Amino acid sequence: MVITAVLVVVAALVVLAARWLRTLDPVAEFIAAYDGHATQPADAPVGIPAWLGWQHFLNMFFIVLIIRTGLQVRTERKPPAYWTARQGSFFSPAGNTPKKVSLTQWLHQVLDVLWVANGLVFVVLLLVTGHWARIVPTSWDVVPHMASTAIQYASLDWPTENGWVHYNALQSFTYFLTVFVAAPLAIATGVRISTWWPERAERLNRAYPVEWARALHFPVMLYFVAFTAVHVFLVFFTGALRNLNHMYTSRDVADWWGLVVFLGSLVVIAAAWFLTRPLFTTPLATRMGKVTK
Repeated sequence: MVITAVLVVVAALVVLAARWLRTLDPVAEFIAAYDGHATQPADAPVGIPAWLGWQHFLNMFFIVLIIRTGLQVRTERKPPAYWTARQGSFFSPAGNTPKKVSLTQWLHQVLDVLWVANGLVFVVLLLVTGHWARIVPTSWDVVPHMASTAIQYASLDWPTENGWVHYNALQSFTYFLTVFVAAPLAIATGVRISTWWPERAERLNRAYPVEWARALHFPVMLYFVAFTAVHVFLVFFTGALRNLNHMYTSRDVADWWGLVVFLGSLVVIAAAWFLTRPLFTTPLATRMGKVTK
């Protein structure tokens, strides 16, 4: 309760400070000069293609389950079961002694593989279709535009949005950070503490201690939680119907179909959440290795 009260007070102070700043002429002139939309390439594509909508859903699907299982791995005192990979299998490369891990960690790694595969497809399609230009900063004017956008958001007098054509600077930079920095960090740290890491590579182990990976992996997870929370909040408070249609029906309209598809996606995620219980995952785990109590 104390932490919540402190956060509310801090948030209120930030809002008041931002609103006061906007009463100052230099700040008002700064926001007028930098409305929040940084320069992007002239040939940057417009709209949200269907493949991006599917990628968005799959990424949300996997990341929710990955965060859930990751937290379970950290907090469970007695796992429901243990799992050991077969010698020389996908989860225990040649040269490694098969590791005995919790059934939850096995599921976490399976989901990681699917998330990484989806991410690779996403990055390839970004590069091939030119949609990278919408999330990769290409001009230094992104810095003042980000500052302007931050002040506008903090003051609760939010910038004019048209995500179908052009993300604002804070959006595009955050997407860039998530795709090209946070995701690779999650992969690099996750591999280090997984059953895939080559245990006999002494030099590599000294150069990249497992303690470093553990120290970074959890904060990266917290970043994804914070990103998801803010992202969902802004989707619903900056024009929910239009935003949901952008992401789920690939249309620049404000009808109810985007919301319908979004709610359907939540049902799918809830079903997957239920099906990741040991009762349902144990038979699959048994096909990939040995499950013991």
